[in-house]
Amino acid sequence: MKRNFALLAAALGLSACSSLGGEGFGYSDYSLVRVHDVSVGDGSLIVAAPRPWNRHRPELFEDVRAVEDWTLDGPLLDGISFVSGLESGHFLIRQRKTADQQVPKFRAEMTPPEIAAMLESLYRVRGGAVDFRTISLQPRPFLGTNGFQLDYEHLDDDELWRRGRAVGTVIDNRLYLILLDAAKSHYYDATLPDFESIVASARLRT
Repeated sequence: MKRNFALLAAALGLSACSSLGGEGFGYSDYSLVRVHDVSVGDGSLIVAAPRPWNRHRPELFEDVRAVEDWTLDGPLLDGISFVSGLESGHFLIRQRKTADQQVPKFRAEMTPPEIAAMLESLYRVRGGAVDFRTISLQPRPFLGTNGFQLDYEHLDDDELWRRGRAVGTVIDNRLYLILLDAAKSHYYDATLPDFESIVASARLRT
């Protein structure tokens, strides 16, 4: 695995598999996301970026259809991950049943603290985080519901501190989440305005 939850893979270190849901699909590791409405993940979530970003072929999420990763300056520096309609009883990542450590399945009845714990497990088990710190977990409106915002930071085995923000909600027993993860020095602050703009633009396909 190797870096970002877009991006987890970025932070965690993203990198491989195929781009999902949108223009620019092809053989390249990257495809351009232009400044207009675009569907992400399984196509049920629509967002608009304030400037061009790059879809990155995921590694951490290993081609789970509901997950898509973007990066601006490269997956080791910054990234945004989209989780669009992950069904209850499904994993954020593919993993062997025989693995000693498992990232928990998402379940529709999970509370925000339990979803936050699932994300922490993802970073620790699959992302290589040697230290993970929750900064805050608070209510936040998202997609017309009472969602949540998780702020956190983590130290990976490359000895680089990264910071993240996840905004999410559960609608009709499915998880919708947008997550920013970037190097704490410079890149997080530089990409946070884009993240907030993308979160504000998010809507469900009708």
